[in-house]
Amino acid sequence: MKKDNTKYACGKDLMGTFLSDIVLQVLSFVAQNEHENIHRRQAEGIAAAKTRGVRFGRPVKKPPENFGELVKQWERGKLHFSEVLDQTGFKQATFFNRLRERRKK
Repeated sequence: MKKDNTKYACGKDLMGTFLSDIVLQVLSFVAQNEHENIHRRQAEGIAAAKTRGVRFGRPVKKPPENFGELVKQWERGKLHFSEVLDQTGFKQATFFNRLRERRKK
């Protein structure tokens, strides 16, 4: 006579699935909690650095003292744009940003 073990196998599969789901949920909770802690600590570190006067980002390139004169010569067509960039040491985007700032003043 042959025994039918399908009843017990089905129960083991359900219990295994249930346990693996619980483990997965616990690990997910721990990961989410750690993710939130990392962001909180990062924000605290940034705030502390700012109170110490630390500046973030790239340093601002200041235009040379003769920037206004170079711009006038460029606008009049006496200087080629590449010559202005060479003399200022700026890239094109930086040049136009400084020009925009100058014109706002």
